[in-house]
Amino acid sequence: MGTWKQPMTTTCLDNPPDLTAGGHQAGVVVDDLAGFKAYVTGNVHSHRAIVLASDVYGFEAPLLRKIADKVGEAGYYVVVPDLFNGQPATNGTDITVWLPAHSPVKAAQDAKPIFEALKRGQNSVVGVAGYCWGGKFAVEVAKTNEVEAVVISHPYAVTADDMKEVKNPIEILGGQNDTVTPPTLVYRIVHTLRQRNEIPYYAKIFPRVAHGFACRYNATDPFAVKTGEEALALMLDWFHKYLK
Repeated sequence: MGTWKQPMTTTCLDNPPDLTAGGHQAGVVVDDLAGFKAYVTGNVHSHRAIVLASDVYGFEAPLLRKIADKVGEAGYYVVVPDLFNGQPATNGTDITVWLPAHSPVKAAQDAKPIFEALKRGQNSVVGVAGYCWGGKFAVEVAKTNEVEAVVISHPYAVTADDMKEVKNPIEILGGQNDTVTPPTLVYRIVHTLRQRNEIPYYAKIFPRVAHGFACRYNATDPFAVKTGEEALALMLDWFHKYLK
């Protein structure tokens, strides 16, 4: 998967999740899913599994787990792994120190056992979705034969050149005011995919929203909630179409 060096913007730390928010969670935390701690939810007997890769704040974010539960309600077995080995970013994290120890490219390599374990079980088709940091992780996984479809929402560090290596149908959800992956970059990504012809793709720029709109939105803001729900619906539509 090559070397990877790219500075992370502090925008990736905006609007940190309230880890004390609590609320009902339909899933459970398992301590060893192919060597990873993970939140798992949904239909354990489904032949379709989805791995959700978190943003820098990790797998404990209550809103991310709520999203996972909704994906599970749609009939999937859902895995939200702790890709940071208990060391997610926090509101006070110096991202320039944290990131070198948590490369999404290396994480994609290290997470191979998760996808292998799912395929060894009854999950014959697997999708991966990623937010921010997890978007880069998901794209790296999509360069392999480990999954059948991928969705990235307000990704971090994803480039148009990445699309030259992606092997799976990919959906890209961007925000009009996202300075991490601005609309101009989404357009370049789409241009690269269009030139390839053989990879199905879909892209949407959501108006009036910034980085984090799909998994770290303000739950008291009706417009933000509506946008987040629309992003989730598009993700589910993509997986319904390509995970058979």
